[in-house]
Formats: sequence, structure tokens, C-alpha cells
Amino acid sequence: MSITAERKSELIKEFAREGGDTGSPEVQIAILTERIVNLTEHFKTHKKDNHSRRGLLMLVSKRRSLLDYVRGKDESRYRELIQRLGIRR
Repeated sequence: MSITAERKSELIKEFAREGGDTGSPEVQIAILTERIVNLTEHFKTHKKDNHSRRGLLMLVSKRRSLLDYVRGKDESRYRELIQRLGIRR
């Protein structure tokens, strides 16, 4: 369910805006998306895991807030990001 350190560093390298960038909204959204995908797969086999489902809803809400922030700052960055991550809006 959790994201591995190797996968997290790959996401940071892929979505970083510059070298050493770990806190930009793009990186945060990419990491949240990876966690959301992992949890979604988890729920395919564990349908009654409501405690983790609450965590999933919080992750989705956090990602939505960050996406709204990026959209408010720069529309083109937002569109590129949702296209790269495969998020539908």
C-alpha cells in the first residue's frame, strides 16, 4: 500500500522543476497520485477496509487542493501535469 523509496525518488526526478526539488506541487501531486493508485488496487481485494478508505479520501482531497493551487498559478502547468499523470478532470 505504501510507496517504496526507489519509486518515490523516481517520481521526484521525473516531476521536479529543477535539481533537488522535492516540495513543488508537481512532485507532491505525483507522489499522492501514486499512493492513490496503490490504495485503489488494495481495495479491489479488500472491499471492507473502511479505515484505509478514509485515508484514500483524505489523499484525494489533498491532491485536489494542490491541483487547484497549480491551476490558479499557471493553467498550462496544470494541463500538462494532469496529462502526464493521466488524471481526468
